[in-house]
Amino acid sequence: MKTLILSNRVPFPPNSGYPIVVYNTIKGLLNVGVDITLFSINTNKHRVDVDDIYDPVFEKIKFHSFDVDTEVNLWGAFFNIFSNESYNVSRFYDDDAAKLLENILRETEFDIIQFEGLFVVPYLDVVKNNSNAKLIYRAHNIVFDVWERLANSERFTPRRKYLQFLARRLKEYETEQINRFHQIFAISEPDRQAILHFGCETCLDVFPVALDIDRYVVDPKKTSFPTLFHIGAMDYRPNKEGLEWFIEEIWPDIEKLNSELRFYIAGKSMQQHFYDYDSDNLVVEGEIFDAVEFMNSKAIMIVPLLSGSGMRVKIIEGMAMKKCVIATTYAAEGLNCENGKDILIANTADEFYRCILQCVTHPNRWREIGENARKTAERDHNLITVSERMLNVYERLVNG
Repeated sequence: MKTLILSNRVPFPPNSGYPIVVYNTIKGLLNVGVDITLFSINTNKHRVDVDDIYDPVFEKIKFHSFDVDTEVNLWGAFFNIFSNESYNVSRFYDDDAAKLLENILRETEFDIIQFEGLFVVPYLDVVKNNSNAKLIYRAHNIVFDVWERLANSERFTPRRKYLQFLARRLKEYETEQINRFHQIFAISEPDRQAILHFGCETCLDVFPVALDIDRYVVDPKKTSFPTLFHIGAMDYRPNKEGLEWFIEEIWPDIEKLNSELRFYIAGKSMQQHFYDYDSDNLVVEGEIFDAVEFMNSKAIMIVPLLSGSGMRVKIIEGMAMKKCVIATTYAAEGLNCENGKDILIANTADEFYRCILQCVTHPNRWREIGENARKTAERDHNLITVSERMLNVYERLVNG
């Protein structure tokens, strides 16, 4: 089974949500015997020196990448207003990248071509013109929904109007593309329902985030308590806004609960103003080398997202590490969890306070939730199971 995967980032190293999903997809498919070729857009924002990639998964695939400048350009954004294109999406298209992709398609006859996310869909026409493969679109989230929520939370009127404009363009583009594929993979059941609402008439299945569960080894002796932690990329606006809200509106009261309580913040692209919050009880670590080891050393995971869409990879990793996750409804969207059993849901400052107080004063409570969370991760997000299901869909598509 020859499969070409298109990604809008180089998924090496797998150090944040999107790269982890793509990396694990590749790893799982290799394990079930699929021949993988990867074509990645290498953007300025997430530039990877491909000559420095040393990874056993990388060694097993055929890899192609093309550097594309996707930075927002003032004049480009202005002139885009007078076109009918989505500026968010069009920035990922490059004529020379399309030519490279065309050459790849001419050299190899693929059975399956999988588009990992909306930002590689601009290359769909190139693929259709040069391949008879079955085409799959994997929706990592509902992209326009993210921008609609950002627009609704924006207080500065001119910026809110522009965000609404971008969201409308994205919605038009995203909904128009759905039925141009042979198969759609949604990341969660709520996203599947949203895609159906778009008028999806093609095959549609849910494939959640998958983890190599064996990699998430828990060592309770290394876990310090009482500790809270947050980990996430700070160049993702929902992460930034949610964390700012938690620190400013909730943390001052939480800090008074226990003089030994510590809150640790980690993630790449940590902005300077977060370091200004650094104190004895609030520790800003910035980008860390080993996320799994970091999570193992802390007790309670805080995910205060106020917007966004899709499925939070870091929450699933936290669950795999037996962490008690306290998250907003937005953050837990798409997860097959039960509030009070394998996760705690908090949407207001008062609810976060009560959940954290419960865990700090009753340590067995957070441990119980963490144990249940691990079972949920094993049940719903096991890489072996998800990969075998994906291969079954491939075979069904190819064999008709």
